[in-house]
Amino acid sequence: MSASTRPFFVVSSGRSGTSMMQRLFSAFPHVEMHHEYMMQHVQPAAIKHYLGLIGLGEAVHVLRATHGAAIHHTPARLWGDASHALSWLIPVLNRLFPEARFIHLVRDGRHVTQSYFLERTQDCYTDDAVAALQRHYDSHGQVPAPPPEARFWWPLPPRGHPLAPDFSSLGRFGRIAFHWAQVNRTINHHLDAIPPERKHVIRIEDLVSRTDARQGLMDFLGLPWDDRLTGLLAPGGSEPAPEPPALTGEQSAQFDAIASDMMHLFGYTRPAMQRVAR
Repeated sequence: MSASTRPFFVVSSGRSGTSMMQRLFSAFPHVEMHHEYMMQHVQPAAIKHYLGLIGLGEAVHVLRATHGAAIHHTPARLWGDASHALSWLIPVLNRLFPEARFIHLVRDGRHVTQSYFLERTQDCYTDDAVAALQRHYDSHGQVPAPPPEARFWWPLPPRGHPLAPDFSSLGRFGRIAFHWAQVNRTINHHLDAIPPERKHVIRIEDLVSRTDARQGLMDFLGLPWDDRLTGLLAPGGSEPAPEPPALTGEQSAQFDAIASDMMHLFGYTRPAMQRVAR
């Protein structure tokens, strides 16, 4: 890695503005910014490491060969990646890049869960993919791992987790609610070990609506803010995309049962959701 290059990583649940971060930071000529860099390698390794199927050494090897190589060869002053897969690998990233900075990007979990549920029907927590990974996990690796397609590599509740016995019966919506809560819980836990000057937590709702939130993010990375960049803070570019439809009553009850503690932690309350269908 060039002595003048500083890496930074945007970690989140996904569907929270990571593509927006790629557009925003790519606007700076001295920043090389990616969205879900080398995902076909990183996502399987991330979930295997989270579930204890591979150790620290193997996870380090994957990130050294992907992110480490890219950072070593970049001429940019800042190199970044915004990726939900990296959320499970914060200790590995910190070991490889002890000067790296971390941005924890949070979005209302009801919107995230509904967005995944409606828009990623073929590659997010489908029954067959969950069953394949569950068989591999339950066999302690004796059953061959699924292929490195993203649809197979979403986190399961680890052994001993309250949701582990009934995870297959939760349905896609419940599994995705688990993902939002668990990934943010994991990020929050691992960032506890990172010094304050190297981590920054921001809600996407604040970033798009508050000048001080935007300025705080730029200050964290040492970048100048220009009001002309505001148009990049919309999900689709210059025009804001509509929020996903409101939850049904059944979905709302299931989400609250799984994720209400994390919603409270990040300051989301029931009135913040504009509509809950009955």
